[in-house]
Amino acid sequence: MPNILTFSYFCMINKFIMKKILSVCLIACCLNLPVMAKNDNITLHIVETSDVHGSFFPYDFINRKPKAGSMARVSSYIKSLRKKYGDKVILLDNGDILQGQPTNYYYNFIDTTATNIAASVINYLNYDAETIGNHDVEPGHAVYDKWVKDVKCPVLGANVIDTKTNKPYLHPYTILHKAGLKIAVIGLLTPAIPNWLSKNIWSGLHFDEMVSSASKWVKYVQEHEHPDVIIGLFHSGKEGGITTPQYEENASLHIAQTVPGFDLILFGHDHTRHNDTVINTAGQSVVCLDPANNAITIAEAEIQVNGKEKKVTGKLVDMTDEPIDNTYMKHFQPEIDSVNAFVNKKIGEFKNTISTRESYFGSSAFNDLILNLELKITNADIAFNAPLEFDATIHKGPLYIGDMFNLYKYENQLYVMRLTGEEIRKHLEMSYDLWVNTMKSPNDHVLLLSDNTYGDQQRLGFKNLSFNFDSAAGIDYEVDVTKPNGEKVHILQMSNGQPFNEHKWYKVAVNSYRGNGGGELLTKGAGIPQDSLESRIIWRSAKDQRYYLMKEIEKEKILDPQPNNNWKLIPESWVKTAATRDYDILFNQKHDPKEEK
Repeated sequence: MPNILTFSYFCMINKFIMKKILSVCLIACCLNLPVMAKNDNITLHIVETSDVHGSFFPYDFINRKPKAGSMARVSSYIKSLRKKYGDKVILLDNGDILQGQPTNYYYNFIDTTATNIAASVINYLNYDAETIGNHDVEPGHAVYDKWVKDVKCPVLGANVIDTKTNKPYLHPYTILHKAGLKIAVIGLLTPAIPNWLSKNIWSGLHFDEMVSSASKWVKYVQEHEHPDVIIGLFHSGKEGGITTPQYEENASLHIAQTVPGFDLILFGHDHTRHNDTVINTAGQSVVCLDPANNAITIAEAEIQVNGKEKKVTGKLVDMTDEPIDNTYMKHFQPEIDSVNAFVNKKIGEFKNTISTRESYFGSSAFNDLILNLELKITNADIAFNAPLEFDATIHKGPLYIGDMFNLYKYENQLYVMRLTGEEIRKHLEMSYDLWVNTMKSPNDHVLLLSDNTYGDQQRLGFKNLSFNFDSAAGIDYEVDVTKPNGEKVHILQMSNGQPFNEHKWYKVAVNSYRGNGGGELLTKGAGIPQDSLESRIIWRSAKDQRYYLMKEIEKEKILDPQPNNNWKLIPESWVKTAATRDYDILFNQKHDPKEEK
């Protein structure tokens, strides 16, 4: 009898335990909580896009020709991954998606009632998280606040601080549940925004330094969320850029090295491919990936989790050979039709072809057209401008709205600032020091070229960024390439024949990027303190500079752009031969097929 009772009791207990286990499993399934053991071997597949810049479709609306990469090909790739790996796939975007193609401009400023195309694409591809980029802030509060609401996944920015609450304006991080694992994604934005954008664009916000922000939020996530994996999603380049006592523009490598806790860091902003593994201060390996820009390449990582053990590997995957997702294209056909109708509106006519290529070697029709229109619009004494596209051409004949994005790439405002003659010269000195070499013989380069261009889609052959190569209209000057840095520019006179005086105040037209300190030509070059720039601005445009350039062209109808011939590189006997050599190096070299601006 005791044996029978013992056996019956044992069965009852086991039945009770089994019911409890089944109940827990049922609840876990309903709540999508992990139910497998922590020592199960699980592999996550993480994909990052960054700096897409409106490359949503395999068509360049500016130049009216097919476009490499694009989200239409990324869509095919992601669908194949999800079909193969199911919920083990994580898709992340790293910002700078709101500017770059007329597609963006149309939904940022023309059709402002529809869902922003940059949100529609993110939603269609079912992204898990998005980090805001500096070019997402640039269109202004009305645009990016609406975009954040339109996007269905969390938009991250742990160091984008609301000055009223002193708390993050966006989500500092998000928690993803994938294949029974808990994954934290922390988003950060480069804090150099005030050096590029006027205060009204980011009013009510403050941008904290990235390294301390990363340390704070890793600690918070570890203590409050206890995730299995922590991923950094940073809109900040590897290293370099603007560096001040307060912050670094590009701090991703610094964080990877000095802030333990990250298993993977995905970054961008510098338009340069990176695939690195660094050892942090805790002796841990951290994989760091950057896919560059325009959805030509994506970053892909695998994280194998086996209990507390994790193995991370990373690679960059070329999208140019991926098939176009025709279902995606069909879905967005109405938006494509609307943008095509917008960009194909005729606004004027050019009597000759202009190209940015000549802008690097002397006074050019392309750059001088912009400079002369700036002077006309503002009635300033002098104007500064740099070619904003490395290699852009506008052909003679009809001029369309789409061509304006080649003429002027970004949605910068136009400023008029008060500068002394000395500040004007020093501004130009720094510009040409970034731009031209100091020649020791006729066999030297006249331009300051890079030794290594692979993967760098911002410099594309130059040592420095060509959108900081300011030349001027309103003054006549020479640039002696045999002189040392700081002594190359000799201003001869005002272009109207009046003398130029280094002690006199002048009205100078610049774009808002430059006027806010972008490129550091006014701060490091001219010597104006960053906090004094605002006081120098005596007029600013209500709309973007491209808008005013377009309106002036519509007024004139037919234009015959010619170089002002108000400046030149000397000695001409050295420069002429060297310029021919350097032109061939820049524009006739064989680039990596994935290198597209």
